[in-house]
Amino acid sequence: GAAIWALQFSPKVAIVEASAVLVELEASERLFGGRRRLVQRIRKEALDLGLSAPAWAPTSLAALALARVGQRDGVSKALEQVLDPLPLTTISGVAAHHAMLSRLGCRTLRDVRALPRAGVARRFGASTLGTIDQAYALGPDEHPWVALSEKFEVRLELMSRVDHAPAMLFGARRLLLQLCAWLSARRSGVTAFTLKWCHDIMRSRDVGDGGSLTVRTAEATRNLEHLSRLLAEHLERVKLAAPVGDLEML
Repeated sequence: GAAIWALQFSPKVAIVEASAVLVELEASERLFGGRRRLVQRIRKEALDLGLSAPAWAPTSLAALALARVGQRDGVSKALEQVLDPLPLTTISGVAAHHAMLSRLGCRTLRDVRALPRAGVARRFGASTLGTIDQAYALGPDEHPWVALSEKFEVRLELMSRVDHAPAMLFGARRLLLQLCAWLSARRSGVTAFTLKWCHDIMRSRDVGDGGSLTVRTAEATRNLEHLSRLLAEHLERVKLAAPVGDLEML
């Protein structure tokens, strides 16, 4: 879902290690009013989606490393100054050899880079050097990019079960944010969407698996606030037969 949302900002979006979304934004900055405005928008929408605050850097692995230690700005200093003080765990290819590197006296990425390259390649493999070079912009920064799906269909597991339909709007809004981003990436709008919900597994056997409602608009739109208001109006009229644990939008 986060990758679908990110595709509105750039066609170059990748999912890394199943826990992070990388977005190449340099070519998109002017389209969104400059870097400052783009950063502000991504920060706000990421928060609405429940994502960790994003980090920024000249390379994807540098941004990921910063995000892992809660740092955000990787562009105001030279890349070496940004990365060198970070612990070994911030780059997965290095973290995999944490125990051995620690025994060699390495505590930071700077320490690893100070080791003889030939020795590092021989002991830890050429891929470890390749990962470090990629983070430090000394090697190709390539990823398999996510393709924009032809059909929007996204699920969300709620953090706690919901007993009243209007309370589903909090989770459903996250799905709507992804829907609007998907529409933006396709340069189109929607005239109808469907919200489905699944009842909690502890439900009574006679209430069924869940329910759904379809919201229609007078004209095609991808305006998040408008779609949220329409959905809220529909949810006010819904009575749940059992608590809800999962949502799906299509």
